[in-house]
This record gives sequence, structure tokens and C-alpha cells, in this order.
Amino acid sequence: MTQFLFNFLALLHITGIIADVIVILCYFVFILLFIIINVMFIVWLERRMSAFFQERLGPNRVGPFGLLQSVVDAVKLLGKEVIRPTATDKWVFLLAPAICFVPALLLYPILPFGKGLVLVNLNIGLLYFVAISSTTTISIIMAGWGSNNKYSLLGGMRTVAQMISYEIPLIFSMIGIIMLVGSLNLVDIVNAQARLWFIHVQPLAFMIFLIASIAELNRAPFDLPEAEQELVAGYHTEYSGMQFAFFYLAEYANLFSLSILGVTLFLGGYQGPFFPSWIWFIGKVYAMIMVYMWIRWTLPRIRMDKMMKLNWKFLIPLSLFNILATGFMIKAWPTIQQWMR
Repeated sequence: MTQFLFNFLALLHITGIIADVIVILCYFVFILLFIIINVMFIVWLERRMSAFFQERLGPNRVGPFGLLQSVVDAVKLLGKEVIRPTATDKWVFLLAPAICFVPALLLYPILPFGKGLVLVNLNIGLLYFVAISSTTTISIIMAGWGSNNKYSLLGGMRTVAQMISYEIPLIFSMIGIIMLVGSLNLVDIVNAQARLWFIHVQPLAFMIFLIASIAELNRAPFDLPEAEQELVAGYHTEYSGMQFAFFYLAEYANLFSLSILGVTLFLGGYQGPFFPSWIWFIGKVYAMIMVYMWIRWTLPRIRMDKMMKLNWKFLIPLSLFNILATGFMIKAWPTIQQWMR
């Protein structure tokens, strides 16, 4: 009888583990589909916006308003042959695209999409976001090194210099908000903006965050790691088919996640009257994405030395000044933290 109970409990334990694994797999499949659908829409939106700025029509033939153009492009990439040059470092070359996309998948469970719409409400959610998103640099240098191509290597080296440097002001821009809220929990940060969005209290931090996040995303005018006029295509020169698609997908997935972080930190997250919280949240996120697109199609690419000068001589000192000013504000107005909470 004892042996029977022991075997029965062991079976229940194994069944529970299998059920948990199935739930996790289903969640990641859902997140993957969510990212792919959003990326295809964002690509269509960027094409339409770039056409507007350049006085063109943009995609308008495939589907209503050209909405299915991104779907056709995805099918085209699926059908392209994946070619690996013989001189590449095989495993580094093959693993780089997958490793580039994995951090984007790991970020979404902690992001609050609406009131009560967060899968994992981490107390250190902001720290988790910064730690996971920074690992994207590894995959890009892997792609540059593994390609055994001088243009790819230069693109990878530029990525290391650019992304690691701009992570400093990006993180410093968040410290003022952490000081005001007294928490790294993203839901707490959103709830603290019920009366006033942090963009009104931390306007300098928002500008620093916006500029540094553009550099982190490798978007124009800071797209030096993939500058086609000088590096062919940078770190992904040797990639084709679905391998290139993974880099492309990761870039737009990171654009979506950083826009979510910006909305959460500075624009009140899901806070808003009348409409459901998730509608406010999605509207703010896409408004922020359109700001990124506006900047991309308005400003020309700058030189590498000027980009690094902007970071080390301007953004980092300004971000440190913002932290100091926030400390003085808290000291002069001690009740501000209680008022925010």
C-alpha cells in the first residue's frame, strides 16, 4: 500500500512538471506570435511613415492599404536559401541570430500591458529588464566575429563601443524615477503616476532616455553598426534568409519593448480615464514608436566620433546632473515621495 501511494505521488509530481512545461511552452508560443504580428505591423507603419516624409505612396497594393506587404516579405524570407560562407566560425555564426532574438522573448513577461495584465510582477522588474536587454550586444559581436568578414567585424566592434557606452546614460536616466518611487517594480512605477506623469517631473531624463534608446536600438541617426554606405550591412552582411530575418525581427521586437519601457517610466503606463487600461497603454506605445520613426526619417546619420562625443561629453554629465537635481528636489520637498505613492 505504501509503495502504491509513493508511486502515485511520484506520478502526480511528474505530471505536474509536464503540465508546467506545457504551460510555459504555450506562453512562449503566444509571445512569439504576438511579437511577430506586432513586428509586421510596425514594419508596415514605418514604411508608410517614411513614404509620407519622403512624399511617396509607400506599400499600397498587397491587401487593404498595403497591410499584407509585410506578410509577403516574411514568406519571401522563409523561401530564401540560407548560405553559410566556408570561412565562418560555424557554431558562433549559426547561434548569433537565435541568441539575438531570445532576450526579446524574455522581456515581455514582466511588462505591464494594463491594470492586472502582467504575467510576472517582479519586485526588481526594472533591473531584470536592463540586465536581459543588455545581452543583445553579445549576439551582435558574435555575428561580426563569426562571419570572418572585415566589414562584419567592424560592425560588431562598433556595436560593442556604441551599445555599452549608451547603456550608461540610459540606466542613469532611470535612477531619478527610482529615487522618487523607491521601487524597481514596474507596476509600482506606473501606479505612482496616477496624479502626474514622470515626463513632467523628469523632462531631462526623458530626453536622455530617448536619445540613448535610439543608440541602443541601432536606429538612425545612430545606426553605425549597420551603416550600408561604409560597412555593406555591418554585422549581418553574411546572413541571408531566416537568419537575417531573426536579426530584423529582434530589432523591431526591441523597438517595441523599449517603447513599452519608455511609456511605463515616463508616460504613465496604462493610466488614463474612460477607456480600458490596455487601450491607453497600446495607444501610448505606438505613439512612442512613431516618435522613433519620425526621428529616423528626419535626421541624417552622424559620424562615429561625434556619436561617442555626444554620449561621453553631454549625455552622461547631464544624466548625473539629473540624479543630483532629483536628490535636491527630494531634500527640499520631502513629501514628494509620499505624494507619488
